[in-house]
Amino acid sequence: MDQNQQYTPFNSDVPQQPVSLEKPLTPPQQIDPTMQGMPDVGMMPPPQMNQQPFQTPEYNPYPPQPPVLQETQAEESTSGTKLVYICAIALAVILIFFGIFCIIRDIQRGTSSGGYVAGDIVEVHIGTQNKPDVDPVYVDENGRYTTEGIAQLVRPSIVEVYTYEDEQTASTIGLGSGIIISGDGYIVTNTHVLEGGTYYQVKLSDESVHTAALVGRDAKTDIAVLKIAETGLTAAALGNSDEVVLGEEVVAIGNPAGLSGTISNGIVSGLNRPIRTDTTSYEMNCIQTNAAISSGNSGGALVNMYGQVIGITSSKYVSTTYEGLGFAITINEALPIIEELISKGYVGGRVRIGISFYSTLDNYSIYMFEQSMGYALPENLEALWIDEVAEDCDVSNTDLRPGDFIYEVNGMEVSDYDTLCAAIDGQEAGDTVVAKCLRLDEKGKEYRFTISFKLMEDTSGDY
Repeated sequence: MDQNQQYTPFNSDVPQQPVSLEKPLTPPQQIDPTMQGMPDVGMMPPPQMNQQPFQTPEYNPYPPQPPVLQETQAEESTSGTKLVYICAIALAVILIFFGIFCIIRDIQRGTSSGGYVAGDIVEVHIGTQNKPDVDPVYVDENGRYTTEGIAQLVRPSIVEVYTYEDEQTASTIGLGSGIIISGDGYIVTNTHVLEGGTYYQVKLSDESVHTAALVGRDAKTDIAVLKIAETGLTAAALGNSDEVVLGEEVVAIGNPAGLSGTISNGIVSGLNRPIRTDTTSYEMNCIQTNAAISSGNSGGALVNMYGQVIGITSSKYVSTTYEGLGFAITINEALPIIEELISKGYVGGRVRIGISFYSTLDNYSIYMFEQSMGYALPENLEALWIDEVAEDCDVSNTDLRPGDFIYEVNGMEVSDYDTLCAAIDGQEAGDTVVAKCLRLDEKGKEYRFTISFKLMEDTSGDY
């Protein structure tokens, strides 16, 4: 288009000539590669640009260098980076050592659940009470509580105890009862209720559940103490079991089969019964009663009609001869053990040899031996048939092995738990024991030998 020619924009009001489709289309013209003869298509000329002539840059064989920081700035940056790095390492080391310290401390001292850490030194004296004057609201014509009154008075002091293998385990492996003996959360129960567990919970009479710490236990007497982090609890009144008389009315309170706060009444059927546990065979002074005591009652209370706990019920103290006889550890005999467990975490003066065994006087042991060895025991062999030897005890440094027999200790013949206890009676940890042993080979040939070892102190409460 000529620059002097005026541009006329398209106007839809101006009539346009129709395009005839009857006239053949003109084939496209060949494009002139030289751009000569290019038809004028009405394009505006390109705008003029102020360009500089092209210049070839001077060749430089080295790459450009990065800008150099001032010397002071570079030193400050490096110094700051090093300081941050050193601080991070120091913090990481401190955290690692702190974590290791906490793990070791927990292993050595046990859980701190319940506001108590095992091994804490606690000054404690619980004590017993003589028979009090009774509140007239729940009294009979003789001035003692009725059974209904006992239920109202004592039941808040009886708890349910649940034992778990660990904190993550959903199902219980032990269930029993417990007695609140102080307002700040000390609870007495039976050791066998806690057997096999490392995590414990306590349900109070108001249905609230609390994590409990193990304060201490003594398997020999079947007494243990737990602690929960609560205050203002209703502690049971502990009576004087020396005042108990034959035929006196009593009430047993516990949780048999998980039935909370079950109450059964009866009488004192016998006094000063030397009853052994069916696990350790240790003998304790017990009260015999016809009040129903089952496995869930273990750790519960035997209460007189003045609302005082006179005994700790235990299904492990049983009669091996007769059925239907219930027993409770007298509170007077239990209290020194409870106080020592609270103050030290264990009962002092306990020693262990480091063996587990069967008595050859027991028919089941004889049967087990004959099944495992294929021949009968030597005639008239009365001894301890060794099942395990503890590696953490001095006896493991002797020639004694599982399957051997010990028939004499310190010059006394031994054949069961009682005779063994009598043989080491009065000895303390560190004292030397001499034992005569027998070994049978696969054909029954006898080899006799003598061993000596030191007794070990037992602070675990397991023996």
